[in-house]
Amino acid sequence: MGRMEEKRDDGKRARERDEGKGEVILNGLGLGEMNVPARETWTRQMDFIMSCVGFAVGLGNVWRFPYLCYKNGGGVFLIPYIVVALAGGIPIFFLEIALGQFMKAGSINVWNIAPLFKGLGFSSMVIVFFCNTYYIMVLSWGTYYLVHCFSSALPWATCNNTWNSAQCRETLSPSVCQNLTPNASCSLLQSPVVEFWERKVLRLSDGLDELGSIHWHLLLCLTFTWLLVYFCVWKGVKTTGKIVYFTATFPYVILIILLVRGVTLPGALDGILYYVRPDWSKLTEPQVWIDAGTQIFFSYAIGLGALTALGSYNQFNNDCYKDAFILSLINSGTSFFAGFVVFAILGFMAAEQGVDISEVAESGPGLAFIAYPKAVSMMPVAPLWAALFFIMLLFLGLGSQVYKGLMGERERERE
Repeated sequence: MGRMEEKRDDGKRARERDEGKGEVILNGLGLGEMNVPARETWTRQMDFIMSCVGFAVGLGNVWRFPYLCYKNGGGVFLIPYIVVALAGGIPIFFLEIALGQFMKAGSINVWNIAPLFKGLGFSSMVIVFFCNTYYIMVLSWGTYYLVHCFSSALPWATCNNTWNSAQCRETLSPSVCQNLTPNASCSLLQSPVVEFWERKVLRLSDGLDELGSIHWHLLLCLTFTWLLVYFCVWKGVKTTGKIVYFTATFPYVILIILLVRGVTLPGALDGILYYVRPDWSKLTEPQVWIDAGTQIFFSYAIGLGALTALGSYNQFNNDCYKDAFILSLINSGTSFFAGFVVFAILGFMAAEQGVDISEVAESGPGLAFIAYPKAVSMMPVAPLWAALFFIMLLFLGLGSQVYKGLMGERERERE
């Protein structure tokens, strides 16, 4: 009877705290007495799931994992990837969510549980600040490309633009290089998609001594993207929990559409086989295991403190064990699925150019702003597929950016 009454009292305290009826004093577990303030909670638990998907599933799942998988032995890469996920990724992912849920605090105040480590919270905020500053720029590039998709012909498909140089060539296949005169070299030639990226978007200069002028169109895209982030977080977790249903699920719709289109293209099967073909000798290389570890920590968004902040809005007795496992599975599954989409398109591009897939496979910005735009420029109705791709990138990045911003905003409110 005594144990049942104690259990009811614990449940009552948890409900009171979740409903905002004041502070709860935690006593026991070797922590001493600790005041844990009331905190608003998600309207539904699915809000939390979708918010974590929107935050953790980002650009790294689409433009980094597929390249690492092909580079490190195809399907064999899944072995170290799964081992690292089970040994480190999922446990730490769970720990961050559980800590926020238990303490009802974000990445700084959560360390009231052990004040000696409060510097970790401030460090995570610094990391988030730098992540925000570069992530928003990637989204601005995506927005810039998206705007240019609304035309009858993609501007990076031809060399007839004002930013193109005399070295621009729309076709750089081996046969073209063989037909050049002896004093010419393929190394001096550039494709229109590269020139669009370097000369139109980035406006690369010859050195640090040439600062150049303000890129007003890109500045406008940057301002627009910041405004998107602001209006997603200004009403707090209640509104953001609703917005994320669209921002987290829409990229999956586009991925499926792109996959269906990709597998119908010539050369797509070769690209997919290149992606998953196992090379067992890679398992003995330390770099493969290092890449698996960095990808897990990068794609799971571990160490940023945002998972702790998102978990702090959970009900106190929420089953965070199940949530952590489901979210980890969704994250890794998205990475692997995105590889089929990317390499189906790259296989088509390699077949069209008559080159090996290894010559067109890239990661990071090179995939998003060079390889993929070049591939879609070869498809029928190219502007449509390009627009879908950059909309997907925008929503993937926006979800991550929003929750980094939300974490910092709610942390300031607590202080």
